[in-house]
Amino acid sequence: MPHIRPVSDLRNNFADISRLVHETAEPVFLTKNGYGDMVVMSIEAYERKLFESEIYFKLKEAELEAKSTDKRYSHEEVFSDLKERLADKMDEDNA
Repeated sequence: MPHIRPVSDLRNNFADISRLVHETAEPVFLTKNGYGDMVVMSIEAYERKLFESEIYFKLKEAELEAKSTDKRYSHEEVFSDLKERLADKMDEDNA
């Protein structure tokens, strides 16, 4: 169930809202004159949402690419390529 509070609670009950967003890892929706106005969330929850959004975008991109080509890669090919890239990256970082 979403947490909905009036925007005035941000000023009057900041500590409660801060505790709520950190304990639940869920956003608090703030209303102004009965209408949605803002969303407050912890930095951790925000970063998680960004990460999930980035993963979704990458998966969507891969799905579109898969539809546009018949080329498929085996598990071994994918992990071999990843290992090579990681090794190259580590070599660059150590240089």
